[in-house]
Parts: sequence; structure tokens; C-alpha cells
Amino acid sequence: MLRSIIKTIDLLNKSVGHAFAWCIVILTLGISYEVFVRYALRDPTSWAFDLSYILYGALFLMCGAYTLSRGGHVRADIFYRRWPVKVQASLELVLYFLFFFPGVLALVIAGWGYGMESLAIREVSVNSPVGVPIWPLKMLIPAAGVLLTLQGIAEVFRCVLCLQEGQWPARLHDVDELEAQLMQLHTSEQAKGIHS
Repeated sequence: MLRSIIKTIDLLNKSVGHAFAWCIVILTLGISYEVFVRYALRDPTSWAFDLSYILYGALFLMCGAYTLSRGGHVRADIFYRRWPVKVQASLELVLYFLFFFPGVLALVIAGWGYGMESLAIREVSVNSPVGVPIWPLKMLIPAAGVLLTLQGIAEVFRCVLCLQEGQWPARLHDVDELEAQLMQLHTSEQAKGIHS
């Protein structure tokens, strides 16, 4: 039961994270276009700055839960990684309830008010004459909080399973960093050289 809940939440946040990862491509194309027209044509756009902070903000907000599902957030684990897994799980369980959930709840509550206020006035950017709408970005704040809350529940369930079984449950396999893939390739090539 716990494993299926964890998997469902992980899959949801993986889907959202992958969808919002396309912001990087759009952001790259938009900024490249801006650089070209600004320096080659001497005709800068009035929307490039707004595009950059809106897309980066959306990416940052909506990929936080995905990053948590992959265990990718920064942690000071100089001591943590040497502890037995049950001690790790116990500590994480306590920290989720002491710090994570209160912080995320504050994000949802404050973000909801902030986003609704922005939506009510159909807020636009004051940084350019174009009037790019920024209320959609502000509405993502409570959405990100909800996704983080769900992922936090999945992480708590991971801690419970670890305490019961003595090992961390596996995370979804997604994408590997290029460096890890290159190391695997290098290792397999060395192994082939040894066996030749």
C-alpha cells in the first residue's frame, strides 16, 4: 500500500518535472533570440527580461518536488551518510514534521493569498512596456507547495518503510547524469581491455 502511494506521487512529480523542464529549452531560445536582435540588429526586445524570470521561476517552483523525489536536494551529509539507515530514517522523519511540513504549509497558505491577489488584478510586469502577465507565475507558488506536500508525504512513507525493513526503498529510475553514464562507459571499456 505504502509503495503504491509512493510510486503514484513520484510519477506525478516526475511528469510535472519533465513538463516544466521544457522551460529550459524555451528560455534558451528566447534569450538567444534576444542576444541576436540586440547585438546584430540593434533592436532589443521589450519582453526578454520578463520571459527569463517567469520561465526560470516556473522551472524552479515546479521542479522542486521532482528534485525531492529523486533525492537531489542539497544536504549536509558529512555525518548522515555514515549512520545506519534506520537512524537516517528516524532523523528524516522527525525533520520532515519539525521543519519541512510547517514550511511547505506556510508556502501554500501565503502563496495562495499572493497568487489570488495577483489574479484578481490580472497583474502584469512593471519591468517592460509590453505588460507581460505575471499572475500565472504567482499562481504556481501554491501549486508548487501542494506538490511538495505530496512528495513530503511520499518521503515520510519512505522513512516508515526504511524503519520497518532496514533499507531505503528504491526510487524511480529516471535519467542519469551524463557524468555517471560516462563513468559506466569508461569502466566497461576498461573491463573489456582487461579481458582481451
